[in-house]
Amino acid sequence: MLLCLLPIISVQAQQRIYLSAADFIQQGFAQTGCEEKSLWLAKVDKLRIEKLIQRSYSKLRQHYCLHAGRSAWVLDEIGKIEPITTGIIINNGAVEIVQVLEFRESRGAEVHRRRFTRQYSDAQLDNKHQLDKRINGISGATLSVNALNRQVRLALLLDQLRREKLQ
Repeated sequence: MLLCLLPIISVQAQQRIYLSAADFIQQGFAQTGCEEKSLWLAKVDKLRIEKLIQRSYSKLRQHYCLHAGRSAWVLDEIGKIEPITTGIIINNGAVEIVQVLEFRESRGAEVHRRRFTRQYSDAQLDNKHQLDKRINGISGATLSVNALNRQVRLALLLDQLRREKLQ
């Protein structure tokens, strides 16, 4: 019976929680607070998202927090086999903050470090929906870096969709 539990225990031991989603939102909007909102995704929106992340996207809506042009998104993306949860704040179409909240993979946890995530500051989507600045990878963490790149690009696109719906 004990042997059956060992794989479960070892998988759980790999999960690293750096910050809860609620604490990320609270820190990001400490002075002002923010309004919780939902972005409803039309079929055309989902097609744009799927083209960007190169996989299916089943959500009908995406929750976010908003105050004065700043939006906060908490997104999950698969690294190698497990999801990485990341909080991203977009300020008027550009990345302000990227912070890994939970990391569940056995390798690549270096992506949570500030010296890596600060590379995304001020990044925007170019006309081909790529980041307009180069993000240096981390040796041995390629899949985790790729997952964060997809998350940041997705947050920028979601914020763009949000702004388009206001017009």
